[in-house]
Amino acid sequence: MNARGTLPGHWIDGAWTGGRADEVSTNPSRPHEEIARFCVGTADEVDAAVAAARRASRPWSAAGGVARGRVLRRAAQVLEGRADELVALFVAEEGKTALEARGEVARAVETLHYNAARALASVGATFDAATDGVVAHVRRVPVGVVAAITPWNFPVAIPVWKLAPALAHGNTVVWKPSELVPATSTLLLQILAEAGLPDGALAMVLGDGTTGGHLIGHEGIDAASFTGSAATGQRILDIAGPRGIRLQLELGGHNPAIVFADADLAAAAEHVVAGAMLSTGQKCTATRRVLVAEKVHDELLDRIVDRAAALRVGDAAAATTDVGPLVSADALTRVRGAVARAEAQGATVCTGDAIPDGPGHLVAPTVLSVPSHDLDVCHEEVFGPVTAVLPVADDDAAFRLANDTTYGLSAAVHTRDPARIRRALDELEVGMLTVNGPTTGAEPHVPFGGVKGSSGPAGREMGEAARDFYTDTRTAYLDHRFGP
Repeated sequence: MNARGTLPGHWIDGAWTGGRADEVSTNPSRPHEEIARFCVGTADEVDAAVAAARRASRPWSAAGGVARGRVLRRAAQVLEGRADELVALFVAEEGKTALEARGEVARAVETLHYNAARALASVGATFDAATDGVVAHVRRVPVGVVAAITPWNFPVAIPVWKLAPALAHGNTVVWKPSELVPATSTLLLQILAEAGLPDGALAMVLGDGTTGGHLIGHEGIDAASFTGSAATGQRILDIAGPRGIRLQLELGGHNPAIVFADADLAAAAEHVVAGAMLSTGQKCTATRRVLVAEKVHDELLDRIVDRAAALRVGDAAAATTDVGPLVSADALTRVRGAVARAEAQGATVCTGDAIPDGPGHLVAPTVLSVPSHDLDVCHEEVFGPVTAVLPVADDDAAFRLANDTTYGLSAAVHTRDPARIRRALDELEVGMLTVNGPTTGAEPHVPFGGVKGSSGPAGREMGEAARDFYTDTRTAYLDHRFGP
């Protein structure tokens, strides 16, 4: 089934259903080019999806890890076989370059394989109890029905890293992807369904924030995983928090890179620009601030500016493009407005002031020289290829300013000094730290998430953290003196 054109609707209980396809997704490289028409899910359709997931919950859990792992391995194979189709679609719909899109699909394949193996892992452990002849058996059991709400900026990787572990551990899932990438999401759903998921184990309801609100507020949901803005995350807490369901929220970041005077400045500049500008800066782990030792500030700034200015901006489908468009006209307005406010507050635009040629939502990679950490751009997340560079007087100032944010997702330090590395591990208030590398990155076997305003209440995804979120423990005391 073709995922372009008019989409088939919502996937509920193993069948397509839906009303009038009144909404449209477009190509951010060519905004007048329509990618797909789709319908917005209603409260009734959310009800139907949750009811189907509840009916499928016990059979899918009872199928066992071997059967669930087999489905996920098959999903990885189908995804790999249809990678070209999926890459072409979400280059057109989301605006990633083909190189970045292909890397994202490859990461999703790895995530499916990893979780297929995790489905075969031990589901429990046995301990001696205090009473003679009694053992305590602690068993992992699925949480139940999970709501997954995913963003547009990683339309394949983020859904897979939520759906795969939830399914591997025996949960059923109702998924609400972003309304900006309905065609990409529909094709991904088709790939997962083709792998042999039973009816009801995975539902997809297309829609907007209202649809997401119906899902989060539904009494039939046992847990919810969301990636998106801090404001939306707070609304989810307000809706679902009083019900006491399990919540996993990934809410963004304002990630610092600290560059000390002893760093390899060429490598540091390369990592800063990659972290800040690739994926058009539309990632929560992007390098938003660069805190540089005064002694090397001017040299590093020049290196960063040169590298950023050399990046080629244009149509995401063009082989020569390094940085594609922002996802929408609204996103372009927000990014340009943030840069203008920074200039008004005293920042200098070192590169990025030119408007790139082309019809898309294009913005040049922008490097700001910032006189003070008090500027808004040093605290408010600008979701685009923009980074702020400022000097710091000493190590104490570098660590203090790095932590001077409501977020705490990731950070990077560039140094050859083991003492500074140890200090970074001890003092930086983040969930993820890179030494002599970019602030960005995620792998399926290690936890992903942050502290402070970046995550909550269950602050980690992937790796063992995924098992902890998507399962409960059940402790049983077994007295073998009165039975086999």
